[in-house]
Amino acid sequence: MEKDYGHRPVLLEECLEGLNIRPDGTYLDGTLGRAGHSLEILRRLTTGRLVGLDRDMAAIEAARERLAEFGDRVLLVHTNFSRLAEALDSLGIDKVDGMLFDLGVSSPQLDEGERGFSYMQDAPLDMRMDRDAALTAREVVNTFSEEELRRILFDYGEERYAPKIARGICRRRQERPIETTLELVEIIKGAMPPAALREKQHPAKRSFQAIRIAVNGELEELPPMLESAAERLKPGGRLAVITFHSLEDRIVKQTLKQLATGCTCPPEFPVCVCGKKPRMTLVNRKPITAGEAELEENPRARSAKLRVAERTSWET
Repeated sequence: MEKDYGHRPVLLEECLEGLNIRPDGTYLDGTLGRAGHSLEILRRLTTGRLVGLDRDMAAIEAARERLAEFGDRVLLVHTNFSRLAEALDSLGIDKVDGMLFDLGVSSPQLDEGERGFSYMQDAPLDMRMDRDAALTAREVVNTFSEEELRRILFDYGEERYAPKIARGICRRRQERPIETTLELVEIIKGAMPPAALREKQHPAKRSFQAIRIAVNGELEELPPMLESAAERLKPGGRLAVITFHSLEDRIVKQTLKQLATGCTCPPEFPVCVCGKKPRMTLVNRKPITAGEAELEENPRARSAKLRVAERTSWET
């Protein structure tokens, strides 16, 4: 009997359909997590291979165990998805038939309270997806300026009480360093008006998202990753990207649109002089979202959006 690995992967059938899997193809999962998507891709391959990337070594080790039955048709690399070109070069792979990226924090990271991602469990302020990385949430909270904290909370968390929360953090850390997640939750709650505390969403959710994004540099890495993915897809190869919040989705949408546009000449030019051709074609203009059946089984899928694009046959 297969070990229980938790929830079914988000938008699984939609991803498999979007990737248009060829049994003899080579596919890349840039965000292994619990390897749920990877497992189902591999089950649809005969002579094909799967390359799996994750910046979290715990995810690589779990995937190695879960995907062991597929032997040398699975190639796992401990690296960030923005370095996918280096990973493929190290394996001697030029181009692949499809790539999947399921962005955001994975369920195991949330479930392991000691990682510091959760505002529901007390733990040291960490939030690193890659435990070898230098920057932690503790450093962000205790050393960044009030103005920088305000910017992070507002830009990355879309937190309307960002100025008050940033001020509250700076006031508390003057007394003593802020060490744990629940200490931070207490400060966030103390900075918010009573009405905000009664909202359905947990009062610390947006702030924790913002700090996590800052710690892991998540948004900055998206455009170069998408550019690199487009370069390393074979003509007709598919790129599938799942996002979980509006900031990610906006970047993915805009970058894919640019890759699908090609020509960068000003609109007033009578003819194209830049010579740039579209590298991608958008498979779905609007994002694909979860159906009611999946939402009943996995409420986390409610905010998930899937965008799919296909590599054109033009050579850049």
